[in-house]
Amino acid sequence: MAPPPSRTAPPGQQAPGDLNTLRTLAPYLWPQGEPVMRVRVVIALSMLAMAKVATVYVPILYKQAVDLVSGGPGFAASALIALVIAYGLVRVAQQAFAELREFFFARVAQRAIRKVALKTFRHLHALSLRFHLDRQTGGLSRAIERGTKGIEFLLNFMLFNILPTMLEIVLVCGILWYLFDVWYALVTFVTIAGYIAFTMSVTEWRLKHRREMNAQDQKANTRAIDSLLNYETVKYFGNEEHEARRYDSSLERYEDAAVRSRTSLSLLNIGQGAIIAVGLTGIMTMAGLGVQAGTMTTGDFVLVNTYLMQLYLPLNFLGFVYREIKQSLADMEAMFRLLGESREIADAPDAPALPAGPGRVEFDDVRFAYREDRQILKGVSFAVEPGETVAIVGPSGAGKSTISRLLFRFYDATGGAVRIDGTDIREVTQASVRAALGIVPQDTVLFNDTIFYNIAYGKPGAGPAEVEAAARHARIHDFVMGLPDGYQTMVGERGLKLSGGEKQRVAIARTILKDPRIFLFDEATSALDSHTEKAIQRSLREVSRDRTTLVIAHRLSTVVDADQILVLEAGRIVERGSYAELMARDGVFAAMWRRQQEIGAENDERGPTAEALALSAG
Repeated sequence: MAPPPSRTAPPGQQAPGDLNTLRTLAPYLWPQGEPVMRVRVVIALSMLAMAKVATVYVPILYKQAVDLVSGGPGFAASALIALVIAYGLVRVAQQAFAELREFFFARVAQRAIRKVALKTFRHLHALSLRFHLDRQTGGLSRAIERGTKGIEFLLNFMLFNILPTMLEIVLVCGILWYLFDVWYALVTFVTIAGYIAFTMSVTEWRLKHRREMNAQDQKANTRAIDSLLNYETVKYFGNEEHEARRYDSSLERYEDAAVRSRTSLSLLNIGQGAIIAVGLTGIMTMAGLGVQAGTMTTGDFVLVNTYLMQLYLPLNFLGFVYREIKQSLADMEAMFRLLGESREIADAPDAPALPAGPGRVEFDDVRFAYREDRQILKGVSFAVEPGETVAIVGPSGAGKSTISRLLFRFYDATGGAVRIDGTDIREVTQASVRAALGIVPQDTVLFNDTIFYNIAYGKPGAGPAEVEAAARHARIHDFVMGLPDGYQTMVGERGLKLSGGEKQRVAIARTILKDPRIFLFDEATSALDSHTEKAIQRSLREVSRDRTTLVIAHRLSTVVDADQILVLEAGRIVERGSYAELMARDGVFAAMWRRQQEIGAENDERGPTAEALALSAG
């Protein structure tokens, strides 16, 4: 179910999206095809109702005991003992039913949270690369985290606090009407309704002070961290007092907002107490006059007072609960809004898998633009025959990496077609296309896990023998075995505990393990020095021998052995041919080659790095 668009309600009104958010959540609490979960919901609601029945019956037993003992010393002790035992049993039953409600509903609530989080997570992976480039990953994870916590809070407080209290109000008003007359029910209802309305309106008014507090707290914290991170700059210019004044200005505004928030809370508490006091005064006066007139007993006097106090206690935290429920609904709406993001790249409902084949790649008059006003590829056509190596070179911004993104179908071409073994990749499933491709990217990012896990990521479930074989082919096995923890060595966040060359070899091993029919090397060595690059290049050549290989290169020296070199410039192929043919033509490629040779000669004078020597030895 698609979530509603985001709306912001004016103070004092419920956002129209809140009801839609609850409707979106409802199917997860009453899941189709899961009769056990539905039975749990029914039992939990039954326990909730029984708990409330026990709650409203406790004061009646208390009233009967008061009436018995207030009649004088001649009451039957056995009757009093029976009433006291019944009173104790009903109180135990009240607690037991409440706990059983939690017992049966806990699985339903946690299953709903799990399903929503998993569905959102899967949907985020299904969204296009464009969506993820435009969003902060941390913000997305926070949206899921806050949304799931919002569901948990909403279920705990709305289902097990607010709704049961509303049920109890109805039951109490009905009992008072039945036992006495409509005026007792009316006074009770008006008192509680006034209490709720006052609390919600004042809480809504207080929210602006809370928002101001949070904003100033964040600003003060940001300024403090920024100043401390730039400690040396502050010292260079002698601006300690300037930074202190900036920090204090935020603290001063926070102080004012905090005082207003605290004093408004005091006003809220005073108002709540006054409303309950007025209600208690009215209903106790009515009951006292009833006792005087002989129409009510002392127990009845105690009963009406007990009921009103009993209703007041769970509403004591209504302001907090109301504020948190509104925040939970906002967090849930933000998460459900993610589910409403449309998939830019989606498989057709009946899309088949990519047929097996030798691995021929063809770009046929491919055109593509990230934005309508900026064309990236302008009619690119080429083919990579099975077992052939084709290199694409050109300046930054020419569209080289766009070709790899189109091949992996992170985007769809806006014109022309990309084919693998004669099949337009838009007509088959994305999973089958990506299964046929293996990539060693320019920026190798590893998971914060072991070397074994990162290599095995190319084929989840692979055994140690397969992983080690892939590592040997990538010439990293000996290096790994030289580590204290071997393949169980943690690589750190984004693989920062490994050098650039080591990370690249892990990436090569991962791709070897995947065993694709087509290899793509997307500037796989551009971030390395020339000596390290040569060692890595030898591994890449061994890996891709007799495989269809597409190389996107920055350094031209790495593609001299390619069967064909394509020179891309401003989204068009301006030259194509072998290395010898392009050099003989003395055109764009030859000019690029000469410039890089001059730069390479300067770097060679500095000598190889320690990493390069180690890789060469490996």
